[in-house]
Amino acid sequence: MRATARLIRRIDDGDPKVFGDLAELYRCAGRAHIIGFTGSPGVGKSTLVDRVVTKFRAKGKKVGVLAVDPTSPFTGGAILGDRIRMQKHFLDEGVFIRSMATRGKFGGLTRSTADAMIVLDAMGKDVIIVETVGVGQDEVDIAHSAHTTVLVTIPGMGDDIQAIKAGLMEIGDVFVVNKADREGAGKTVRELRFMLQMSMERHQESGWSPPIIETVATDDRGVDELYQAIMDHRDHLLKVGNDELKKREELRVRNQLLDLMKESLMERAVHAAGGMAGLDTLVAEIVDRKKDPYGVNRELVERLLGDVPR
Repeated sequence: MRATARLIRRIDDGDPKVFGDLAELYRCAGRAHIIGFTGSPGVGKSTLVDRVVTKFRAKGKKVGVLAVDPTSPFTGGAILGDRIRMQKHFLDEGVFIRSMATRGKFGGLTRSTADAMIVLDAMGKDVIIVETVGVGQDEVDIAHSAHTTVLVTIPGMGDDIQAIKAGLMEIGDVFVVNKADREGAGKTVRELRFMLQMSMERHQESGWSPPIIETVATDDRGVDELYQAIMDHRDHLLKVGNDELKKREELRVRNQLLDLMKESLMERAVHAAGGMAGLDTLVAEIVDRKKDPYGVNRELVERLLGDVPR
């Protein structure tokens, strides 16, 4: 457990030497079922994750939880508060919980989250749960990283439903209306069902009809049904054969590779610009209209490609 924590800390700190360890671990990964929980802040994702972890542990499954923090796991942000609600699992050696900082990354996940998933997978976790930061319709990265995506909402969040209309309907495998004891829960379920019917093309292709589960996580109501829906989706992926699983794995690996490439190229581009000080100089010259961003970008790209001398 301590070795896992140290390795993920090195990943989160951006230690370049960690890639050698990850390359070795990658050969041992690929067995865990990855579940993503996404939704706006305040919908109760962490409480649901806590309850679902309990269900998996009752089945003897080893679980890893990665909670993506919009600020930093050391600042006392929202995710640290959420982790307090998972404290009953802290002494359970079968559960590993870790917060990950977004470090300004849009889309709900960080590149280091993908690396941390490899570590947990290789360390023998049967299930890896990723709880995303909750930033609305930009939060689609989880669909590129998870085998099963759980989208959580609550009654009375009209803006949340609008965000779902704008794109999140496409990524959900299981939909949850949490805090279903609130007024308007039935209306929210009907709206979700209607929107699912409007976007069935994607789901018909996979052969899966996303269920809508009503829960009250604080009272453990509906959690059994949610757990079963997650398992049903896993069984569906296995039943339809390797094609669907392979498709999802290819999507996950493609995005991971692109993120690695972008990060490496960005570091080299900043170096080509003369480091952060040189970049600041270029920015100042662009602001003063002495240069333009298009020409500067072209020059830096040419330097990276070796087409012009540095």
